[in-house]
Amino acid sequence: MPEKTQPKLVFEELTGEIRQIAFEVHSYFGNGFLEKVYENAMVNRLRKSGLDVKQQATITILDFDGYTVGEYYADILVNDSIIIEMKAAKAIAPEHESQLLHYLKATNKKVGLLINFGSTRLEFKRFVLG
Repeated sequence: MPEKTQPKLVFEELTGEIRQIAFEVHSYFGNGFLEKVYENAMVNRLRKSGLDVKQQATITILDFDGYTVGEYYADILVNDSIIIEMKAAKAIAPEHESQLLHYLKATNKKVGLLINFGSTRLEFKRFVLG
């Protein structure tokens, strides 16, 4: 009987690299800083690892007919494919998850990472839209 293999996750290697960098940032700074400190540290380290990183990237939100209805600023956009939403809260809340899922839907990006540096343990959630 052939051995079953696990399907490969979308951007698995890249999200693993981002996760490792987030752990390093959290280990160095701990919790207690404002979100912007963690965002700046992530951008610095992601760029040093050779990734294409846009900080506060403008993303246009379109209605069904292509009409621009607004824009938002992604905390971090990596390789024009992964949206990172940063938090420095006590815990990830359902509204944080909803926010990222809406960003993914509005931008047609497949993968989003929600990273919370505010708790004593780093919180990291990966979202994929089918």
